Amino acid sequence: MDVMSYKSIPAILKDNADKYSKKTAISYKKRGTFLSLTYEEFYERVLLLARGLGKAGVKRGDRVVIFSENRLGWAISDFGIQSAGGVTVPIYATNTGKQAAYIINHCGAKIVFVSTRGQYEKLLSIRDEIPGVELVISYERFMGDRLFPVYTQYQLSEVSTPLSKEDQDQIERQIEEISHDDLITVIYTSGTTGVPKGVLLTQHNIMINAEHGLNQLGIPQREQTTLSFLPLSHVLERTAGYYVTLLNGNHLAFAEEAAKVMENMVEIRPTNMVSVPRLFEKIYSRIYENVHQASPLKKRLFHKAVEVGREYVNKKYVTGEELGSLEFKYKFFDRLVFKKIRDRFGGRLKYFLCGGAPLDKTINEFMWIIGIPVYNGYGLTETSPGITLSSAGEVRFDSVGKVFKETEIRFESDGELVVRGPQVMKGYYKDDEATAEVMVDGWFKTGDIARIDDEGFVYIVDRKKEIIVTAGGKNIAPQPLENKLKLDKYISQAIVFGDRKPYLVALLTPNIERLIDLARDEKLDYIDMAELVNHSRIKELYADRIERMNRDLPSYETIKYFGIVPVDFSIEGGELTPTLKMKRKIIYEKYKQLVDDLYLTSGNGVIDPQNKNNGGKI
Repeated sequence: MDVMSYKSIPAILKDNADKYSKKTAISYKKRGTFLSLTYEEFYERVLLLARGLGKAGVKRGDRVVIFSENRLGWAISDFGIQSAGGVTVPIYATNTGKQAAYIINHCGAKIVFVSTRGQYEKLLSIRDEIPGVELVISYERFMGDRLFPVYTQYQLSEVSTPLSKEDQDQIERQIEEISHDDLITVIYTSGTTGVPKGVLLTQHNIMINAEHGLNQLGIPQREQTTLSFLPLSHVLERTAGYYVTLLNGNHLAFAEEAAKVMENMVEIRPTNMVSVPRLFEKIYSRIYENVHQASPLKKRLFHKAVEVGREYVNKKYVTGEELGSLEFKYKFFDRLVFKKIRDRFGGRLKYFLCGGAPLDKTINEFMWIIGIPVYNGYGLTETSPGITLSSAGEVRFDSVGKVFKETEIRFESDGELVVRGPQVMKGYYKDDEATAEVMVDGWFKTGDIARIDDEGFVYIVDRKKEIIVTAGGKNIAPQPLENKLKLDKYISQAIVFGDRKPYLVALLTPNIERLIDLARDEKLDYIDMAELVNHSRIKELYADRIERMNRDLPSYETIKYFGIVPVDFSIEGGELTPTLKMKRKIIYEKYKQLVDDLYLTSGNGVIDPQNKNNGGKI
């Protein structure tokens, strides 16, 4: 589809409602069953809501908040808000009431959509802090507080009152009046450092990013089914999954929740998905966990299949060499091994798009080996999000691909990547100072250290603010080290510290299943996971495995000491953002004593023997 021949995303939906009227637009699960709306039905629901928002006083440019997880109501609200002339302001469903209050007040929203009673009660708890809110609309029916009433989306839409021709004509005139330069959304950054900033993105920003991204990818978009599980509050899912799917007349299905993604994949049988690296890390770990428990014969078969697959994908997709008999070998192992793996994901997956953070080369290569290509991309909320993307014809497993059409990049003296292009935001809402810090003569400073090779492939090194400068003056990017650590079968998550310190240390979270298996096999006594990770045998295990990794690194990049945290970092625990990025500052503050203890020495680099934490020396 030529997206840029339209002025707005609602204008495309209007045409699609006619062009694909009886085709499934959106699927969602309700009471254990997936239900669907056609494009015609979805568009009607959007128009009904736009009518209700107009009656509620929404005018052109008004900000309207959606405080919800992914679901049908989110999509109806988003398109309804735009069709009424408003601007969608999403809030992550995992945010607290206090966090929501900041965004609601900063953007000046008078209307807030919530998904459930739980989200409503977050607002109720901070009612006095959001005096500007005049109307709360819920996707589910429940009783609200009489001093803070709540209405359902059905009530606002007046679904029992059919749209009159006059109603439809008026709303479609509003849609026609939306221009490329109109705001589509204000997305507040997840706030890993400091107060969240409201990123101003226009219809043009999102639309051209979607079009250039698809052109860059080079995969036909006919008859695609996308399973959506990343938060729609995140621009990656919103542009590359949700909008791209609906703008091309394809089928969008909402996963029930992140924990049920694998189950929903079997039910929906998607052809593509958008994800962040954490999903692929879990897939890689789970597959190898199953292999670990297989018979010796199946283990040998799997490892031989991976060996052949690695040679095959590198020759076919990276170096472009002749395959010869290798193609027949790969097809043999594909039928015997890899197809069975793909069937666990529904059996129809053609590709994943990955963004949000660098994906480890080994894991990316593995996904290609098993026949589920992962196309790495790079961008930020401020760039709608895409700046670069791998393509079907040009792949480097450790690269984020090449630069989008109409997009320019350059590098500052310290390696920071700066970008200029039609996808770059208008600025930060009500924050000219912050805008001026990152926008210079139309160039946006990404804050990421990157490099580009002679063929035009871009490689992300790390966040500029996260680069570790040791006491010895060495600059070290922690993410590549963390990715190496996470490849170990006994390690789930890892974070490296060492800024202005004499050496690097790491906090690890264990692969609990593997650790319990080992404890059972070796008959270790322990009461709970906290006691198990403090066992001398477990410390020896991790010390040995980190030492193996250290052998391939220069001395200044080696991990000298480590601590083991008995539970995974999580959104609920406050250590991860809603898009599963680690909050380094929060993690350090939460485990400050443990990290600081790893630097308690008696002057000769040996941990104080009186320090009884769960750290270990390599």
